[in-house]
Amino acid sequence: MSNASLPAEMNVIEISEPGGPEALVPGTRPVPEAAPGEVLVKVAYAGVNGPDLVQRRGHYPPPKGASDLLGLEISGEVVAVGAGVGNWKVGDRLCALTNGGGYADYCAVDARHCLPLPHGFSLLEAASVPETYFTVWSNVFMGAKLSRGEVFLVHGGAGGLGTTSIQLAKAIGATVVAVDSPAERCAVCKDLGADLTIDFRTDDFVETVRGEYRGADVILDIIGGPNIAKNIKASKPDGRIVQLAFNAGSKVEIDLMPVMLKRLTYTGSTLRSRTPENKAEIRDSLALNVWPMFEDGKLKPVVNRTFPLAEAAAAQAFMESAGHIGKIMLEVGGG
Repeated sequence: MSNASLPAEMNVIEISEPGGPEALVPGTRPVPEAAPGEVLVKVAYAGVNGPDLVQRRGHYPPPKGASDLLGLEISGEVVAVGAGVGNWKVGDRLCALTNGGGYADYCAVDARHCLPLPHGFSLLEAASVPETYFTVWSNVFMGAKLSRGEVFLVHGGAGGLGTTSIQLAKAIGATVVAVDSPAERCAVCKDLGADLTIDFRTDDFVETVRGEYRGADVILDIIGGPNIAKNIKASKPDGRIVQLAFNAGSKVEIDLMPVMLKRLTYTGSTLRSRTPENKAEIRDSLALNVWPMFEDGKLKPVVNRTFPLAEAAAAQAFMESAGHIGKIMLEVGGG
């Protein structure tokens, strides 16, 4: 379907040069076409995520052929459908995982990476879901296979990945240990269902989780640095450690002998570099296993603050302040 009825240009947020939040500047670009297998979405809301900040600094280039604009998750309305797309039509409202391009009025998305709005969800709530749920579900549940009765420890429990992880882990019957600071953020984790919260500034999470549960079966870490060795100590035999970011650095010197002695699995991944086919598999698993939990009220999006698209720089500065709880969103078209 052509873009004949759509405007020729759209508002976007561009990166003037790698650097701080001030590098994000408003601009205009042609409205993209829906290529074969894609849908073109009039964006209502877009999520602000950690990878956006890394790309802005010049360290997370988009995949070949993807938009260089930031924005890895959106919600909105389908306004054009590419050849070969049979499951979406113009007028449908959806949320989607993107390879980039969400910080704009319109975004072309692989139709296989789109999901319907969970029943009762607003467009704002729906846009806050894809990036964290694709990431957590694929790594912690499809990958590390966290299961009922196991102990799950998550660092940064009050953040976007953390609030998602706590809810999903509790929903499948795991025991959840959330690490964060200060007390107010730990209280958020408790309210979301964490069985134990640990303030890392006042308590040793290794000794605490070992004392309470003899260690953790699965650990989700976004910190890196000194946490890498500590996570190995905190793991039970046959434990699985999932590394999704390195806020405190990725280069450390550690003793790997405990990995052998405990038979640990240490893994990590980035979502953006996965193949389109793999992302479609994650999408299908979410639709089957997670979307019903939204419908039943077992899971809820945690949106902390919403900024207008033109204030994307302020939104990212707020995220870098590390004071947010849950997701930070950009209002593009609203609705």
